Amino acid sequence: MSDIADKIELIKQQLPLGVNLVAVSKYHPVEMLQQAYDAGQRIFGENHVQELVAKAPHLPGDVQWHMIGHLQTNKVRMLMPHVSMIQSIDSVKLLRTVEKEAARIDRVVDVLLQLHVARETTKTGFATGELLSVLSVGELNDLPHVRIRGLMAMATNTDDQIQIEREFQLVSDTFRLIKEEFFSAHDEFDQISMGMSDDWQLAVKHGATLVRVGSAIFGPRQY
Repeated sequence: MSDIADKIELIKQQLPLGVNLVAVSKYHPVEMLQQAYDAGQRIFGENHVQELVAKAPHLPGDVQWHMIGHLQTNKVRMLMPHVSMIQSIDSVKLLRTVEKEAARIDRVVDVLLQLHVARETTKTGFATGELLSVLSVGELNDLPHVRIRGLMAMATNTDDQIQIEREFQLVSDTFRLIKEEFFSAHDEFDQISMGMSDDWQLAVKHGATLVRVGSAIFGPRQY
């Protein structure tokens, strides 16, 4: 068994039932992704559209590709045939573009709404109040080719675990509020994506159903 396989197995042994691992494979070669696939990993996360599109043909067709990085509207079309889930929906404009491009090829795509809870202004996403307002006025209604599955968030890049836990709890509380207020009749609204290599255990503690782990599986990025 490869080192990558060992790391994947170790993480999966610690994940509760219903929590899935997203192997973040950005900047790593297809050969390393194949090792993860051979170890049973099926969900891979990429930050860049061009990289996802380039890698997808080289791995088996049952791989689920998740777009987890910032997505520009002008790159949605090239992404659409390959992606299983877009985790980084950070604006109404982007969501409407995804709807348009999904309709163009007659498919329904799963998405997560990105919530901005971190202290860094460089991270994107809806502020909590902004997202509640958008939902309240119905701006995310009537999108038949988009299936909103839940929320995604990134915590502040800090060693302060109390701060990280506070942010994860905010995501979890917001998810429950949105579920009750706007998606109570939608069983498919059931996903919270948060937690990375350094904090995924805390994320699981606070309700994550998807954890995005890269360096803890593949090692340092290979630029």
